[in-house]
Amino acid sequence: MSEENREFWKFQKDLSEFFKKAPEAPATDADESGAGVGEGVATEESPAGPKFDMKPQDLLDYLNQYVVKQDSAKEIIATKVCTHFNRLKLPDELRRSQTDIKNNIIMIGPTGVGKTYIIRLIAQLIGVPFVKADATKFSETGYVGGDVEDLARELVERAGGDISLAQNGIIYVDEIDKIASSGTTVGPDVSRSGVQRNLLKLMEETEIDLKAPHDLASQMESVMQFQRSGKVERKRINTRNILFIVSGAFSGLEGMIARRLRQREIGFGSSAERVEVNNRELLKQVKAEDLIAYGFESEFVGRLPVVAVLEELGEEDLYRILAGANSSVIHAKVLDFKAYDIDLEFEDGALRKLARMAFHEKTGARGLVSVIEKTLIKYERRLPSTSVKRLVVTEEIVDDPEGPLDEVIFRGTLDSYRAEFQREAGVWLDFDEGACNRLREWSKGGKKPVDGICRGLFRDYGLGLKLIDIETFTVTPRVLENPKSTLNDIIKEYYGRKERKGGEGSGEGSR
Repeated sequence: MSEENREFWKFQKDLSEFFKKAPEAPATDADESGAGVGEGVATEESPAGPKFDMKPQDLLDYLNQYVVKQDSAKEIIATKVCTHFNRLKLPDELRRSQTDIKNNIIMIGPTGVGKTYIIRLIAQLIGVPFVKADATKFSETGYVGGDVEDLARELVERAGGDISLAQNGIIYVDEIDKIASSGTTVGPDVSRSGVQRNLLKLMEETEIDLKAPHDLASQMESVMQFQRSGKVERKRINTRNILFIVSGAFSGLEGMIARRLRQREIGFGSSAERVEVNNRELLKQVKAEDLIAYGFESEFVGRLPVVAVLEELGEEDLYRILAGANSSVIHAKVLDFKAYDIDLEFEDGALRKLARMAFHEKTGARGLVSVIEKTLIKYERRLPSTSVKRLVVTEEIVDDPEGPLDEVIFRGTLDSYRAEFQREAGVWLDFDEGACNRLREWSKGGKKPVDGICRGLFRDYGLGLKLIDIETFTVTPRVLENPKSTLNDIIKEYYGRKERKGGEGSGEGSR
């Protein structure tokens, strides 16, 4: 480490020690209750906790509208989350009179099955701040420190400075299996065990200073406050009511469970009957001892009493995600195109093909986003520069995204022009196949926009066709080659017929 860096860290350490010894500003009633001070003061508009009155079945019904499969996991999570927040309404003395075991949850399941999505939906519905982080963020720092405390500080930021609301929020740590120790005492496992212990402190009841020791700007702000008042005002967040949810894929855990079950069978004299290794079924039999064997400290596992196992998604499940009325994947893509005033639709056959492609990617629902992006990226780039206002994703487009692109642009641009012409002239232009082929040649793959070609050819047709009182006009190659003379001939022929009919009528009248 350079001399400059050593001086910086020494200064930061001295500053931290200074604030530990500095006298605190007198606490207000709000401070002592854990509601915070300053911007974080709880007011009548900012109650001590969320107004929660939802029942488990209500929350489960809500999740069923958005989350495909995972019936067992949704039931467990909905029930325990509801119980957690409803318990917060109980009198404080009643809750403290007994051992208060929080309903913290550990979610086990492969990537892309909806773990984060479920928790985010719940947090949005309840109206509490939600913070997500990957456990690897902390293990990769290389030291056992207080970085995990930043999760609680971030809750306050998400709550807009409302400490009271933040103290009833949700902290979600993904990839928790990455901080499991392999049992050695050297290497990265020292850091992993340290991160477990620091997370354990958060999951228990502890108070965290909102101004982090490593946040130099905050510390300097406190120095200035101390110089002005001789006191240091400390804002803290209490983690007692924060719900902690962790998740991970836990690769290899099935084998540990299988070995435990086999040993139990052997112990009872049933060694002839081996335990079948069915990954999903095995994970549903997970116990605390399996998680400890996997590399978690017993105290850490003890603070996660609720286990929810999520199942891998099959091809039909992925199709249901896409075809559902509340599909976030499709909705997000529709908004991408809507930003350019283009309506995006998917045929059912296209959705099934996309689901099949995503299933082969083996990344769960994440694969859906990936295959849709790969399919539509060129359309998203080129269509906004055209007059195309509607794109229907067909099986043909999914099979060969680039192949139909020029034709989609041609047809879409021509349709937009026809709609524009009908609005202005009240006449629908019907182009026969010969005319379409000629326009394709002239547009040369979109280099000359077909709508621009048509506006030049038919600039006089709006007024001219109004004169002959028709609703549909068929455009042929002859019309394209000689638009002006063709229009003149049509008008002359129309008025010639009218005159002949008029003359015949007057002759009959004279007779």
